[in-house]
Amino acid sequence: MGYAFARFAFVLQPQDLLVLLKLVEGSPSWTFDSVAHELDIGSSSVHRSVNRAAEAGLFDRQRKAVNTPALLEFLVHGARYVFPPVWQGEARGRPTAWAAPPLADRLVSSRERIPVWPDPEGKIRGIGLEPLHPAVPDAVRKDHLLAELLALFDSIRIGDARERELARQELERLLGPEPHP
Repeated sequence: MGYAFARFAFVLQPQDLLVLLKLVEGSPSWTFDSVAHELDIGSSSVHRSVNRAAEAGLFDRQRKAVNTPALLEFLVHGARYVFPPVWQGEARGRPTAWAAPPLADRLVSSRERIPVWPDPEGKIRGIGLEPLHPAVPDAVRKDHLLAELLALFDSIRIGDARERELARQELERLLGPEPHP
């Protein structure tokens, strides 16, 4: 009558993608506590994120590293469906997607309002796009690469075909074709 499942069902959470993008830098000396401190989330949350990412094939436990080819494939082809955009009203914040580096210099948008992560410390007015995780605005102030990766992900989630293609190219450049050591 019933089926017994040897493994529990899991669902990737937004913080899992945030943790993976933070770990892309490939520092071999990272710890759950160090990543938690840098992202301002709990170390047990980082641990659960890494476990879910490993179950999804996005993290290699043996190498203690992100499986960057799999992450790139997920970012380009699946993540926008798993983590759809949530729009807010007009807001002050930090530019994201094509309005932020590395795409801001490559694209001129004809859109009236740019997408921003709402942030009381932000200086730009635009249309609020809820960040992937509440920790994003603080985390990106401390980490330029993380800011670029998240902005590129937002370009894929909300952009038109040209913006998504440019974001894909930049993600390939930043993540590289091979896994980080």
